[in-house]
Amino acid sequence: MTTMLSEDKTSSELHDQRFAMLEDIAKELDGDTVFPICFDIAIEIGRAMKNPNASIQQIALEVQKDPLITSKIIKLANSVTYNPSGRNIVDISNAVVRLGMGTARSVALACAMDQMSRSAQLAPFEAQSKNWWLHSLKSAAIARVLCKQLAPRINPDMAFLAGLVHDLGAFFMLDRAGRYPELLERPKTVDYLVAQWHDSIGTVLLDTLGLPDEIIDAVRDNDLPRPTVTQLRKLSDVIYVANLFAGGLDEINKQDLPESFDPAELDDPQYTRLIDEMNEACAEVLNIF
Repeated sequence: MTTMLSEDKTSSELHDQRFAMLEDIAKELDGDTVFPICFDIAIEIGRAMKNPNASIQQIALEVQKDPLITSKIIKLANSVTYNPSGRNIVDISNAVVRLGMGTARSVALACAMDQMSRSAQLAPFEAQSKNWWLHSLKSAAIARVLCKQLAPRINPDMAFLAGLVHDLGAFFMLDRAGRYPELLERPKTVDYLVAQWHDSIGTVLLDTLGLPDEIIDAVRDNDLPRPTVTQLRKLSDVIYVANLFAGGLDEINKQDLPESFDPAELDDPQYTRLIDEMNEACAEVLNIF
């Protein structure tokens, strides 16, 4: 990795500071953690939550655009208080139904307002955050398509949730990077730092948010090359392929690999024949048509 350094910072000093940042992050991870995802989406969610006439479907459509708020609502819906039977759910619509509109509104609105109050800190990395957000939504939409067309035994709602949250650690890291002046001056360094470390931090974060182990296992190491996935047998296979078709190859090639990675899945006819359907699903989630 090549980085432009200021005259008073050696490569070793900057390297040490990155690890100090990661140590600080590790100390902060807990279930009440809040960090910005996308300012515009936080505003939209806040507006929807304040609308007394919004239906469950309308609320669910807005909330599912934010991986953190979605995670918090599903965590609460699966808590002992709201889930005495122990039957976990993984889709936001059922989570809102289980919690009730009032509770769901309160949780989503509180988180959205907190995110907006913190958004100034994320401003230097707004472009990166927007790209990660778009990638997350596309991964979720594509994962659902892959399940429906090629993996009918895998729950498409669980695949959507896994795709939505698979890069949650990236947003957390971008928020924290804003606290370090040296990193503010080196956006390329931050790009590599986030690409290389967001997975391990995201795993801890998803665990503290109480998401199902199946989700956590499915998103682990999805930015590392693996043997060609010729059949979608597991949820992790679905998320890996969805990540690739959502543009995740750029993340993979920032892993300091010995050579550029060229995944065969991107040319596999069983996947490429679904590209139009993938694009339609992404467009629907993004509400652009």
